[in-house]
Amino acid sequence: MAEVIRAEDLVRFGNLELLARKVVEGFITGLHKSPYHGFSVEFAEHRAYNPGESIRHIDWKLYGRTDKLFVKRFEDETNLRSRLVVDVSASMYYPFDKEPKANKYAFSALAAASLGYLLHNQRDAVGLSLVDHEIRVHTPARSSYTHLRYLVGILEQYLNAPPPKPGQPTRLALHLHEIAEKIHSRSLVIVFSDFWGSLTDEVVLKKALAPLLDAIGHLIFCKHDVILFHVLDMPSELKLDLENRPYEFEDSESGEKIRLNPVEIQEVYRQQADAFARTLRMEATQLGAAYYAFNIAEPLEKVLMDFMISRNFNTFK
Repeated sequence: MAEVIRAEDLVRFGNLELLARKVVEGFITGLHKSPYHGFSVEFAEHRAYNPGESIRHIDWKLYGRTDKLFVKRFEDETNLRSRLVVDVSASMYYPFDKEPKANKYAFSALAAASLGYLLHNQRDAVGLSLVDHEIRVHTPARSSYTHLRYLVGILEQYLNAPPPKPGQPTRLALHLHEIAEKIHSRSLVIVFSDFWGSLTDEVVLKKALAPLLDAIGHLIFCKHDVILFHVLDMPSELKLDLENRPYEFEDSESGEKIRLNPVEIQEVYRQQADAFARTLRMEATQLGAAYYAFNIAEPLEKVLMDFMISRNFNTFK
């Protein structure tokens, strides 16, 4: 039975590259034992048929077994260009009271590194962007193994660095606009972030989300394929389950502080936190982006499986 791996295992392993490869190996092994019959690691052999294109290369035997249309891919086809965008703002280092390698950024770094290995395995080019109030890192997309190890090394550097100090709010929307213009057209853009903004009523919430949604729309207008990984520490971030006593809360990015008893606002907070995630999912999906909410306590294999299914990276043997 394959070992279940979570972000908190970075504390034990202390090596992002080793653990990411272990995640991918476990995932691939699990596919051959899972009920998802037909998924395989040789992703380059078939792709989904797009209506209107030539039917000459349709695999009709495969159609007979699956009732789905797939086209045989050939070595000279242009490989996918992927862009991993990881939020490295202060809120991504929550929860702050746990091990430094068991927070939202640790989950995102491990998931991004693992996906990088999967994309590399199918000979796709991978690039990395790290953003907070500025674009910290923006690499070209390349398909070499040396380049992939370089990207994983960057992710690990930020994993081992101290959390950013409050005072510089995230400018994710602005940076997604910049990335949309910088990268090669028709890229796959995978964004890891908690996407936290102002929690307020749903009418105002749509206005608060407007800059982010506009940036997502810009990426899609530029013919990029967008996947949003909404990374959360659940249930604490959505429920505010704390003792009935006063606490001092500090905004991890602005540094603003407020003292209150969470029980007094717990129900309103839960409603608004749920509305935030629900509205982001609904609006982003309507734009054409794929949206997934992930709990940092979940096994990384689930992230990979959802990603693989969403991308139709499947061949049927």
